[in-house]
This record gives sequence, structure tokens and C-alpha cells, in this order.
Amino acid sequence: MEGCASGACDPRRADRRQAILDAAESLFLEQGFDAVSLSAIVKRSGGSLATVYELFENKLGLLRAVVERGSEEGFEGLDAAAFGDGPAADALRLIAHRIHAFYTTPRAIAMKRIVIAESLRNPDFARDFHRVVHLAHVRELADIFRRWAADGKAAIDDPEAAAELYLSTVMCDAPVRAMCGEAGGDPADAERRLDWRLAPFIAYFAIR
Repeated sequence: MEGCASGACDPRRADRRQAILDAAESLFLEQGFDAVSLSAIVKRSGGSLATVYELFENKLGLLRAVVERGSEEGFEGLDAAAFGDGPAADALRLIAHRIHAFYTTPRAIAMKRIVIAESLRNPDFARDFHRVVHLAHVRELADIFRRWAADGKAAIDDPEAAAELYLSTVMCDAPVRAMCGEAGGDPADAERRLDWRLAPFIAYFAIR
């Protein structure tokens, strides 16, 4: 989460931050990361270059914030899904369907192409992406698994490892297939394939 130092506690500044992120994401997707200047982002979003530098430091910091915001959107509502009235196994399938659907959208795939290209050029960016995005999701899922185990809904002795395995099972080759234009088809069929892949995971960890 962004702290007050970034303007998150000032509603007007928070709105300005979101406007900058919206403009940056749309321009990155339209023109590619390299082709977009900070001046173009400011022109579309309003505000000033000084505000962009203050909030994000540079264009790479802006890309990092765009990716982090999108990632949070993809994992939104996990606790509500995980701790509803139904069985944990059903919640696990529902979460998988949501994650898979979000990360195979054209928007998410286009951003992933940008992230991959920048990660190959900039190892520090790649490490930040892994830490801020991937590991954050692992910790969030691990906390859910830990609470399920404490409540007797699952037999998970290593929540972090289980979270890594779960994400690998859910995503598998989905982003690559989507980038190659092979992610179409019936969404219900995709969900059935996901459920089939999750069956051993659910059985092994006795998720109920």
C-alpha cells in the first residue's frame, strides 16, 4: 500500500496520482514503453512534471506503479472469496478462475510484454517486479492458507510453498498461450481445465 508520503492520504493528490497512472498505462499500451515521454503523460493527465517526479521519481518508477496497481486489481477481493460461507475448496477454485481470467485479458498480456522487455534490459526492475508483485501475492495467499490450516479447513504445513505451487498451477502456460494468441475459446471450458488441474492440489492439502 502507498503511504501518506506518496500523497495517498490527500484525496486531491490521490486523484492526481490515479490520473497520472491512467494516462501512463494507456500511453504505454498504445505506443510502447520506450516511445512514451513523461511530457506526453503529463499532457494527457494534466498536472506537472514536478508532480510526476515527486510521486514516481522517473518513467521506470511510473511503470512499476502501473504494474503494481494492475496486479492489485487482479487480486482484489481475495479475503472475501476465501472466507465466505462456502467450502474452502470452492473458494480456491473461484479465486483461480478470477486470477486466470484477469491475467489473460488483452490488457494484462500487453502489460506483461512490456514488463518482460524491461526486465530483460533492467535486472533491478525485474527484481523489484518479483518482490513487489509476485512475492506480495504469495504472501497474501500464504496468509489465507495459514488461516485455513488453523481453522481446520486444510492440512497445509508450508503456506508459502503451497502458495507458490498454487500460483504455478493456476497460471501454468496461460500467459504464454495468451501472448501467442491461443487463449481464446469458451471461458467455461477454461474454468473446467483449471478445476481439473487444481484437483490434485485440493486433495493433497485436504482442502475442504
